[in-house]
Amino acid sequence: MKQRKVPLRSCVVTREKLEKKDLIRVVKNNEGKVFVDLTGKANGRGAYIKKDIEVLEKAKRCKALDKHLEVDIPDDIYEELKSIINN
Repeated sequence: MKQRKVPLRSCVVTREKLEKKDLIRVVKNNEGKVFVDLTGKANGRGAYIKKDIEVLEKAKRCKALDKHLEVDIPDDIYEELKSIINN
């Protein structure tokens, strides 16, 4: 039986290629609204970040998500990401 190809995506902070299940997607839609996409299928420009607190802190410190999505990321998005990683 043929094995399925596992989709790989790059973390915007570490540049590691990881499986989608090991990453969290943050999306900026056409209206400029930024939100966390748990389904991985929402329309808009997406940025993936590794499910790791240290990587999240580095992303916040160096504004990696802000640069990739070309918009200021509010603190509540980082808090939501932190709660997702901790669960």
